[in-house]
Amino acid sequence: MIPDLRLKLSEYVDEFNAEDEEIHPSVISNTDAFEWLSSRVPLLDCPDKTIEKTYYFRWWTLRKHWAETPYGHILTEFSPTVGWAGPYNSINAALGHHVREARWLNDPGAWTKEYISFFLDRRGNSLSYSTWYASLVLDWLKLHPDPTYAAECLYKVVSLYGEREKMNLHPCGLFWSHDGWDAMEESISCSGIRPTMNSYMIADAKAISLMATRAGRSDLAARFAEKAAKLREKMDKLLWDGDFYKVIPCGKDETFYADKRPPVPPEHNVREELGFIPWYFGIPGADKSVAFTQLTDEEGFAAPYGITTAERRHPRFMFKHPHECLWNGPVWPYATSQTLTALANHLRAHGEDGITKADYYALLKQYAASHRIVEEDGKERMWIDENMDPFTGDWTARTILKANGWNHGQNMRERGKDYNHSTFCDLVLSGLLGIDARDGKLTADPMIPEDWDWFCVTNLPPHGETVIFDRTGKRYGLGAGLHIYANC
Repeated sequence: MIPDLRLKLSEYVDEFNAEDEEIHPSVISNTDAFEWLSSRVPLLDCPDKTIEKTYYFRWWTLRKHWAETPYGHILTEFSPTVGWAGPYNSINAALGHHVREARWLNDPGAWTKEYISFFLDRRGNSLSYSTWYASLVLDWLKLHPDPTYAAECLYKVVSLYGEREKMNLHPCGLFWSHDGWDAMEESISCSGIRPTMNSYMIADAKAISLMATRAGRSDLAARFAEKAAKLREKMDKLLWDGDFYKVIPCGKDETFYADKRPPVPPEHNVREELGFIPWYFGIPGADKSVAFTQLTDEEGFAAPYGITTAERRHPRFMFKHPHECLWNGPVWPYATSQTLTALANHLRAHGEDGITKADYYALLKQYAASHRIVEEDGKERMWIDENMDPFTGDWTARTILKANGWNHGQNMRERGKDYNHSTFCDLVLSGLLGIDARDGKLTADPMIPEDWDWFCVTNLPPHGETVIFDRTGKRYGLGAGLHIYANC
């Protein structure tokens, strides 16, 4: 019999509720958390209790961020209202992460679709931060097939793409972006031609081409396939530095010889974690696998508490700056999410070249373990915030803001508490367990450790399916091996 994992969820929710101070009220209160989550989230049973606990914690925090607007439900990034947000405290920076995570919800009210439409319909500041739109629509449609909605989205994402071209296309043929509006402020590389927006635009061009093909628009499909191909060729020529994708720091209208990578001053010539973003969208070929050797290198991005946002060998690593949101070395869950998604894609597409499946598991477990805070009395409890010191595990922005009296803002205490700026559940479901969908039907290709003899995920979309692995058949009594069960 397929196990009923609601009791496990209930125990975790009770623990999280007991430790929590509801500083910022949410649409779904702690009291209602179990009832809301139990019918909507995929329920996990696995041998690694660090990963399992963090998995349930992240669903518990995500439901705090649903907000109601006149245009439907949206997900917020911060619980308190922040001054740089758009209408209804909306921010588009982490939209792709939000959708990739929330697509796993059994969503009877179609809240995630409402959220996507909120930005596609320009109800928020849809082009303030760089993000990926057409690609995230395809992420959602994989698990929730809806041809009518796909057709509605096509012309909206084409329109957004066109506006971004007008705003950010650089004379060199790639896209220019400000590091702050990539949500990666105060970086070592600075603003310029960055792997961030260029990866997003390649991914969106590819997604638009696929959506147009499905809609019978072969002309549109061909046009955007050509855009994607040209951008990819240009990105490889200008941003690939022999072993890594790097930024070309420059002004928005600054021109340079665009047939090869120009010289970059040493103070800005740096490997940064954003160089893994192209793999998030499956852009590079196997010839660039060397980049992943940096993930496990202590002179590269490996640190005790997570993946650093800049390579440790660079002389400006962790340079001093008064701002609390620095991308010059601290661990950011936003970037960790992108990197681990990229790594899972690389391993499945190109094999263990430069890095192994065991490394993915170790990095995922390290990320899971970082969801903690140690109180002044020495008690440890679950926590997710903005950015983290890679050597101490201290939540850096929180410490700075607290020391400054929370910026003296009203209702801004614990600004980053339960911060919704990254994924985790998706990294378990699609990354570690390899659950995917084709034409609305689930598939599974796990990358679990050799010593895992079992796992189970129930209540999966689109119809409440279950994926079970039981090496011997003794754990669940449903036979040995990997099985996918329809909701009967």
